[in-house]
Amino acid sequence: MTQIEKIADEVLQLLIEEDPLGEMIQGLPGVDSRLSDLGEAAQAALRTRALDAARRAKACEEGVDGDWVTRAVVIDQAEAIAARVQSRLVETEVADMMVSPIARLHGMLPMVRPKDEEAERNYFTRLAAIPEYLATAAERHRGGIAGGRPPVGSRVAYALTHLENYLANPADDPLRQVPVTNTTERDRLLDVLVRPAFDRYRVALAEDVAPHGRPDDKPGLCWLPGGELTYASLARVHTTTDRTPEDLHQTGLALIEALAEEYLEIGGRVFGVKTVAEVHHKLRTDPALKWNSAEELLAGARAAMDRAEAAAPDWFGLMPSHACLLERTAASVEQNEASAYYHPPALDGSKPGVYFANTYRATERDRYVAEATAFHEAVPGHHFQCTIAQELSLPTLRRCAAINAYAEGWGLYCERLADEMGLYSDDVARLGMLAQDSVRAARLVVDTGLHALGWSRQQTVDYLRENTVMSDVEIQSETDRYIGMPGQALSYMVGRLEIQRLRARAQGELGSAFDIKGFHDLVLGAGPVPMATLDRIVAEWTEAAK
Repeated sequence: MTQIEKIADEVLQLLIEEDPLGEMIQGLPGVDSRLSDLGEAAQAALRTRALDAARRAKACEEGVDGDWVTRAVVIDQAEAIAARVQSRLVETEVADMMVSPIARLHGMLPMVRPKDEEAERNYFTRLAAIPEYLATAAERHRGGIAGGRPPVGSRVAYALTHLENYLANPADDPLRQVPVTNTTERDRLLDVLVRPAFDRYRVALAEDVAPHGRPDDKPGLCWLPGGELTYASLARVHTTTDRTPEDLHQTGLALIEALAEEYLEIGGRVFGVKTVAEVHHKLRTDPALKWNSAEELLAGARAAMDRAEAAAPDWFGLMPSHACLLERTAASVEQNEASAYYHPPALDGSKPGVYFANTYRATERDRYVAEATAFHEAVPGHHFQCTIAQELSLPTLRRCAAINAYAEGWGLYCERLADEMGLYSDDVARLGMLAQDSVRAARLVVDTGLHALGWSRQQTVDYLRENTVMSDVEIQSETDRYIGMPGQALSYMVGRLEIQRLRARAQGELGSAFDIKGFHDLVLGAGPVPMATLDRIVAEWTEAAK
């Protein structure tokens, strides 16, 4: 084992320590009995070790100590851990669906599927650790308030409502839905330890946190001590570039303007209208563009995935070992879940990759975005990217690194690639592709607006209402997501633009010798990597192909 591979294994263990519930590391040995230690001292020690790993990786020589790509991934992942810890989001985030203590437990833990008796015991160990985990989270919230970093008051109110609903319905506890054989022990842990701990956390939020919540006109990081530097750091983590918030904001504005021409071209043909506003209005209000039933929604998703799987061999050499499963979002969590999402396979093979489609209030959901979403989340998007990465003969860190610009950039790239592949069933579905583009372009504007330019929550809502076709419910939810996960929303469009730029450069240099299957295999065959690393990988491939 080379020196850099040894450091890669160290950084993998740091990632596990940081977030044992992370979806990309499920199935790794020693993961499924743990929860994060959110304590101030533990987090500080984690950051110190991550920075030391990054320093030692930088000291390695590419040609002597091991593979240069692994070195780049190690440095990126170690510095990302340090930046996330330094951001202290654990103090301020109480309700976001991906990063808050409630969301990690109610959203990720029910995904566990114990495969044997030991795994079931590990699940029970996790349940028993929840009281300390929540108590530590509450202490971190109080510490944030003392340091001038209170959460947004409306998000605390949302968390309290969620907890009250959770506590009022013990039979629907998502932690009770995990399939186990010893249901008696599971129920004992939930009723004696876990649910009382959630109640104590609720009381802490109501009494110690809610009175200090900051107003909706100051929801961004820039309103907190050191917030502008924190946001710039998180933007680098999520984009793996040095692009500034100001640059990203202007890029988003330009993309929104450019999309208007495509909206008019396709929307005018479909609806017979003459302005972008009319196209937006039709997409928002036409009842014919909603699903008729949950069954129809699921059938539409399956049909899109089947078309993509049939066409994929003409565009990809590397293929996943198994097809993507389709499941409806569990009834116990569907009300508060995203419209659709992908959950990757476990590294140990205990569960396959699954595309979850949310059928809650299906007749109110837009059918026109369903195909673009399936191509992004499932095939050839995240399912290809995640499954192929896990099956590569690379260091484990290289197979499961969570690099948003790469992963989400690939997913968004696949929405446009699907159009090249002829996968969209009609122009209405292609309007859905544009609708998704609008959201990702608008994210550059509003995320930077909130956290760098001091936008209020209402400014964000107004911009999304004017420049996307999201429903008001979606706009409210998306706005809260951007408040709670600073920088994450930047990764989609930045990653896609980089992949498209690298493809265009390679095509320009190689001309007729350019091989689209070879390019896609190159991007997927590297595993998740930072954008600068992908740039060099493509450049070396192009040079070798000349």
